[in-house]
Amino acid sequence: MAGKHVVYHIPVCPFSQRLEILLALRGLDDAVEFRVVDITKPRDPELLAKTRGTTALPVLETSGGAIIKESLVILRYLDEVLEGQALRRSAPLEHAIEAMLIAREGPFTMAGYLYVMNQDPGRREEHRDKLLGLYRDIDGFLMEHNPDGTYLFDDFGLAEAVFTPMFKRFWFLGYYEGFELPDDNAYARVRVWSEACMLHPATKQVSEEEIVKLYYDYALGAGNGALVAGRAVSSFAFEPKWQNRPWPARDKYSGTASDAELGLAG
Repeated sequence: MAGKHVVYHIPVCPFSQRLEILLALRGLDDAVEFRVVDITKPRDPELLAKTRGTTALPVLETSGGAIIKESLVILRYLDEVLEGQALRRSAPLEHAIEAMLIAREGPFTMAGYLYVMNQDPGRREEHRDKLLGLYRDIDGFLMEHNPDGTYLFDDFGLAEAVFTPMFKRFWFLGYYEGFELPDDNAYARVRVWSEACMLHPATKQVSEEEIVKLYYDYALGAGNGALVAGRAVSSFAFEPKWQNRPWPARDKYSGTASDAELGLAG
């Protein structure tokens, strides 16, 4: 491995993008080798042996051959071992505040994914209200700790690296559910934060078009490379490339488009 860390990952995975953001901020894009795993196919037995059967990704193999799992653990590990200024706050109180915000990411992410994967039109408002409540909670947290700032502290840090990939994945909610933050003060601070995060030059690894096209099957309730009934190719397939596919229909509740309509047929 020539002294280089290796990350086994899924293309366009938000949890891998956290690591890419860290590397971009450090100017160390080549410090880690990313090896793509095709989730539309069975896992490589050699990789399963390394992870002791774990299929969740990303997984980091250190330069010494140790295996580290869970994206937040990997992110913190790389933040500590790579050259350059750490993202995590060094002051104990600030690090605790940072950790409290990061702890909100799990429920936030879950709410967004359950929303886009929902197949019951009668529950759309329920999912929307749940996610908006979490946005208001984050807004209140930011108002408590840095009401007049842009980021949680003075610059893009560890919490921003954690949340930004989710803000970008929620482009699929705007496209398939028409979701947007209401224009009122309850969301003003979190809007400033999320928009600044997505505009940061270190977070340009994905585009809205890429997210909308690749996550089409999620909008139909099929995640992680699973096939939608009546289809033979996953929207996460490597070929044809997403750039060469048409934009999917926005109406997720009327059934799936065909492989041909999605530009997935050979």
